[in-house]
Amino acid sequence: MTAFAMEKAAAPTDCADSAESAESASSAERDRFAAQTEPYRRELLAHCYRMVGSAHDAEDLVQDTYLRAWRAFSRYDGRASMRTWLYKIATNVCLTALEPRRIRVLPSGLGGAHEGPERPARAVAPGEVCWLEPLPDSWIAPAADDPAAVVVARESVRLALIAGLQHLPARQRAILILRDVLAFSAAETAQILGTTVTAVKSGLQRARARLDQLDPASEALLEPTDERARALLDAYIAAFEHCDVELLERVLRADATLEATPFRDWRAGRTRCVGLLDASVLGRPGDWRLVATMANGQPAAAIYHREPDGVLRAAGVVVLDATGGGVSRVVAFHDPALVALFGFQDHCVQDHCLEG
Repeated sequence: MTAFAMEKAAAPTDCADSAESAESASSAERDRFAAQTEPYRRELLAHCYRMVGSAHDAEDLVQDTYLRAWRAFSRYDGRASMRTWLYKIATNVCLTALEPRRIRVLPSGLGGAHEGPERPARAVAPGEVCWLEPLPDSWIAPAADDPAAVVVARESVRLALIAGLQHLPARQRAILILRDVLAFSAAETAQILGTTVTAVKSGLQRARARLDQLDPASEALLEPTDERARALLDAYIAAFEHCDVELLERVLRADATLEATPFRDWRAGRTRCVGLLDASVLGRPGDWRLVATMANGQPAAAIYHREPDGVLRAAGVVVLDATGGGVSRVVAFHDPALVALFGFQDHCVQDHCLEG
């Protein structure tokens, strides 16, 4: 029996009636809070992810957002919409969380591609770099009966965009996301951030200019549900599982890039990408098992590697940039914990890798 229940049982009848009424009122208030705020949970999760570049952190920040919103719910006066009110809380929760942190990056954010003699990739020491994380599409997918909303949601979490956003100062990042991704007005953005419309306009101009410098020639990617994207993913998976270098060469574009956390070196150009994979990664047929999924609005796969004991164990997640001409970018995240994040088991049972 909980302390509250014991207190109710021991209380006089009139006190018990009063406590029961209070509990009923509190329950009704929680139900009202949930009804008004839960419809925004998925988009708030996407917002926090865009701000911090980590699915794990975004999940925690959304929980903090809802806790703060619940504590302030009795003071919500309706002058701002519920959506705007929640975004104000979430944005400021993210800004506070970002103050002491280093930005999250991909290997390509640390410097140019490796161009010297071929060598095995060098892992960065633990804690030296904060790495960007992929985001499961299932976490933020809007209703399937709204195809336009699905496309917009996917485009707003593309890996290249998220990586670029992390290089902006936190407040500029918030301004650009609120204005260009979420379509809040300059006045609404100023209200959310507690600043002026002039400051918002100035910050947005600088943020756009900086993002253009970071990714001046972003190209349109195939939707992960496009048959061509799925064919590229299937071929990439088959190439890895069967150690088929020729198939890998057909999947990758001539200008493809390859990068993987936690390694600093990355490769540009199909020849260098395939050369590294063939020499240091692929191994023998059966060493790898990849299971198709979607991340950041892109085709992706959960990665399993066969350990010395013969068991296929979780190794990470790979995300592909799929275009009409082939795969232009491969980003692998070597973090076994990510596999569970995407809903898969941490090992394969009799070589079958199933969702958890």
